[in-house]
Amino acid sequence: MTAAEPRERPFDLLVFDWDGTLLDSVGSIVACTRAALAELALPVPPEPAIRGAIGLGIDETIEVLSPGCDPERAERIRATYRRHWIETYRGRPLLFGGVPDLLARFESEGYLLAVATGKSRRGLDHDLATTGLGPLFHATRTADEAPSKPHPGMLLDLLDELGARPSRALVVGDSVWDLEMAAAAGAPAVAVCTGGSPRWDLEARAPAACLEGVAELPEWLASALTVAQPARRP
Repeated sequence: MTAAEPRERPFDLLVFDWDGTLLDSVGSIVACTRAALAELALPVPPEPAIRGAIGLGIDETIEVLSPGCDPERAERIRATYRRHWIETYRGRPLLFGGVPDLLARFESEGYLLAVATGKSRRGLDHDLATTGLGPLFHATRTADEAPSKPHPGMLLDLLDELGARPSRALVVGDSVWDLEMAAAAGAPAVAVCTGGSPRWDLEARAPAACLEGVAELPEWLASALTVAQPARRP
């Protein structure tokens, strides 16, 4: 290969988690969860337990944080959480620094971009509209459209919709649920240490890399591209 020859990227599709990966929302989610459970006079788990459930769908989160509750109580938790989120917390989360430019750069470089999130469709659409990032994504899936992470359903749906192979799709997420979803679908994954799961727990899932934040992704992709190049011919 000569210097003039184009280099093939190792990935065609970048699949991002939302909360804790692109959106700095973990603190707000923890506070909203605590407020909802306290209002209902239910036990409030310690913060690490709440953070560890972020990334799951709301039904799965309720089962983790209030195990064995009956359907009526679960519905009260859902309704109370959503009310607190809409009234108090929804406007607080901010994108991590540089995210709009980062995503625009990836799209200009020819990557397909997608979101796989434990949020509801209503919640994700609100965030995409308020941040202005909606047009940058080629497809999105939420936990009310596919089984919750770590089930691979939403990732498999995205691969099918966008015509990408698992080996050519990179999942980028902040939780063990993102990494386990990717592994179940046969896709590589990169972890970012900006969300609910601690670094040691992320590294235990053997991601391709464990980055401090999504801003480090371009440099990592550049190094992955270099490694993926065939050996030069003599």
